[in-house]
Amino acid sequence: MFKDVIAPEILREHLSDPAWAIFDCRFDLKDPAWGFRSYQEGHIPGAVYAHLDHDLSGPVIPGQTGRHPLPDVDTLAERFSAWGIDDRTQVVVYDTAGGAYAARLWWLLHFLGHPAAAVLDGGLQAWQQLGLPLASGIETRSPAAFHPRPHWEMVATTAEVEQVQDSPAHRLIDARAPERYRGEVEPIDPVAGHIPGAVNRFHGANLQENGRFLPPEALRRQFLDLLGNVPPENAIVYCGSGVTSCHHLVALSRAGLPGARLYVGSWSEWITDRKRKISK
Repeated sequence: MFKDVIAPEILREHLSDPAWAIFDCRFDLKDPAWGFRSYQEGHIPGAVYAHLDHDLSGPVIPGQTGRHPLPDVDTLAERFSAWGIDDRTQVVVYDTAGGAYAARLWWLLHFLGHPAAAVLDGGLQAWQQLGLPLASGIETRSPAAFHPRPHWEMVATTAEVEQVQDSPAHRLIDARAPERYRGEVEPIDPVAGHIPGAVNRFHGANLQENGRFLPPEALRRQFLDLLGNVPPENAIVYCGSGVTSCHHLVALSRAGLPGARLYVGSWSEWITDRKRKISK
């Protein structure tokens, strides 16, 4: 079972295996239709497209939720069933952003009790660099029976973040770019800054220059430095909308440091209430 990161060389050997399911998660926040267009032009053979807004997020409630809320469990389970995922399926997810978007589907699967899900190391670029084949058009899989077993202990609510944000026994980690964390720029959300008490580690720091994940031992060393005396299970990760912060959870799993929670609402939910404090 592959549960965090998988090499393209291994995926190549399982392209014709019906027990393996591949999902293309390419996305662009500025052009939400780009990913599906690009998928149709060329994708890993057998891959099904998963849209961040339509498939991997619930309805946005203005003034209450972030930009990519947690989907309803039953609705998500129906989606996974329609995609042909059951208890025996090994899932592989990828994108062209180092796994930043694919990690959201990875986390949702783990959240619903399906640990056999891994992010393709290096994404589509690594696949193409190896000269491996692409397919075009739209692909589907035969339906299966997905049985959700939600792990709510993996989720942090806004109320919980408010309770622990200043606690030395906890660590709140902001996965956005440093300039967004500092509040110098904010290209997406209407308010700049970060949640008071949060430390910053850009999700891109989990990758090497070639776009592949850092070795497990390097990730472990860096995250232990960031956590200090705080155990991983007392860490909460967030970003703009609970998507790229999932990348840290993949990296923590690869590092052998599981247990951190995801603040799904993230910054875009935090700022819906002007009474909540912000830092710059």
